[in-house]
Amino acid sequence: MGTSILIVDDEPKVIDVIKPFLESEGFTVSTAGTGQEALRRVDEVNPDIVILDWMLPERSGLDVCRELRQTGRPIGIIMLTARTEETDRVVGLEMGADDYMPKPFSLRELLARVRAVLRRIQSIPAAEEETGIIRRGDLTIDESKYRVWKKDEEIILTPAEFQILLTLASRPGVVYSRLQLLKATLGDAYLNYERTIDSHISHLRKKIEDDSTNPRYIKTVHGIGYRFGEDS
Repeated sequence: MGTSILIVDDEPKVIDVIKPFLESEGFTVSTAGTGQEALRRVDEVNPDIVILDWMLPERSGLDVCRELRQTGRPIGIIMLTARTEETDRVVGLEMGADDYMPKPFSLRELLARVRAVLRRIQSIPAAEEETGIIRRGDLTIDESKYRVWKKDEEIILTPAEFQILLTLASRPGVVYSRLQLLKATLGDAYLNYERTIDSHISHLRKKIEDDSTNPRYIKTVHGIGYRFGEDS
């Protein structure tokens, strides 16, 4: 069975442009026009990726994104919206979106981003199965099952957050620039969006740190990037 994509947008013209294009690239495409319908359709078609408009009837795209992340499903989410302010992008990423594309958009760029998110999602379950478990302080990271626990409590991460954590935790003390983290976790399609790493790191810290303002695990190396604490 092929890759399934759910497009959620209340503008039929947008769907009429994206749907046939993605189908011509070999994807199975479903659609929804409201936030509430989107949640129903996710249960029905179990998509690999949701292309999600921000402004929707009934429930906003942010609400839908938040609720999908709370389920723990490893679904890729790309926010597609007319809102272009940097603060809007940050909010979308912090709600759990993997990427953010402003309207108007290029279909080829959208396709590149869809494929980049897919590579990230599809690589997670098979990642280094033979190495098993990484333990760092109170954190336990299961590479093959894409699961993370803090003590006995499971922490639900987005695919991007998991890849960032896995990259850093695999080599404690090694400093990664934003560009290195971007290439390692999100792919070449995102090379002009280095600051998106900061949003993912911020959200990740809130989930795994006791005090996100004084992190134990993910340390900032000012002027360079991030490292995983060696004393963890």
